[in-house]
Amino acid sequence: MAERILILGGGVIGLSCAYEALGRGYDVTVAEAGQCGGQASGAAAGMLAPYSENTEFPDDFFRLCLDSLRLYPEWQQSIKEVTGDDFEYTASGSLYAVYHEADLTALEQRRNWQNEFGARAEIVSGNALRSLEPEISPNVIAALHIPEESHIHAPDYVAALRRACLKLGARIFEQCGTIEPQPGSEGISVRSENGTDLSADRLIVCTGAWSGMMERTFGIRIPVYPIRGQICAYDTPQKRVHHMVFCSQGYLVTKERGMLVCGASEDIAGFDASWTEQGISRLLKWNGKLFPMLERMEPVLRWAGLRPATQDGYPLIGELATDRRVIFACGHYRNGILLSPVTARLVADLLDGKAEPSLLASFAPHRFGYSG
Repeated sequence: MAERILILGGGVIGLSCAYEALGRGYDVTVAEAGQCGGQASGAAAGMLAPYSENTEFPDDFFRLCLDSLRLYPEWQQSIKEVTGDDFEYTASGSLYAVYHEADLTALEQRRNWQNEFGARAEIVSGNALRSLEPEISPNVIAALHIPEESHIHAPDYVAALRRACLKLGARIFEQCGTIEPQPGSEGISVRSENGTDLSADRLIVCTGAWSGMMERTFGIRIPVYPIRGQICAYDTPQKRVHHMVFCSQGYLVTKERGMLVCGASEDIAGFDASWTEQGISRLLKWNGKLFPMLERMEPVLRWAGLRPATQDGYPLIGELATDRRVIFACGHYRNGILLSPVTARLVADLLDGKAEPSLLASFAPHRFGYSG
């Protein structure tokens, strides 16, 4: 009889862990408080950009992100084959733009260390830059071009993950409300606010920004906090931005459906996931300076999502030291979409008893200490 795995959370991390576990022969149930992909996962811009998101030095987090980027071609193709569906996965490459001569030294340093990890990055300027992005501002003097980075359409990807899990035999319970795990000597039971009672041999905690509410249950400090990310989009039937374009203020990325997405404005608003005029206005203040055409355009969509940020910026991935039946996979902040394949692989390796401890040391769930 297959070992029973219960996954708390139906966002991109929970569904990815479910998909990988199903592929390795486990009996999988997913319990989601609301709707699968209804929080950070579905609101994400879907950028797979470890080089552009990690600009200072190659720490363990950068290596984790890079490993995940390189899993993506096979990972996303596998999901498409299981479901028979398609979703956008675009190897667009990226540009990180700068406006001042003083920024070139930092750009050169980034290029040098990132090329040691296979980025094939180059600094482009003048005609070479304008050939890549004809409508970029003339005030941009140079950009770091990284051809390996890509992006995915997050809502379709998450929906496909859900369908793939169902096709492989997962049971998915949505609208569960508050979920209370109750580890016991004979297994792990879970009681949901809507009355759904579930049980399993092992538990995977993928509850995103709500993970901190389980400190008392598991006896460890879980400093995961919701950070609201606000995003807007423009209707651009003719593709006018050809790469993911980053600057110090944010990013722009064009989707296949003709939307130019701009993000992200961040603030602390508890669990309020509504967008605000003030938050969107912060995006409008800089994006027209990067692409002047936007000064004459109005966003047609505005939205927000809650990103699960940890105290040190690293996710929690690993077994609970006091009860190895419990595995954490949460706190991915703004990189949940990017990190979904590698997190799923690491969690499944833990289930198999084959995880490499050195890969998980920096992400240990108990690293913040124990609660009273």
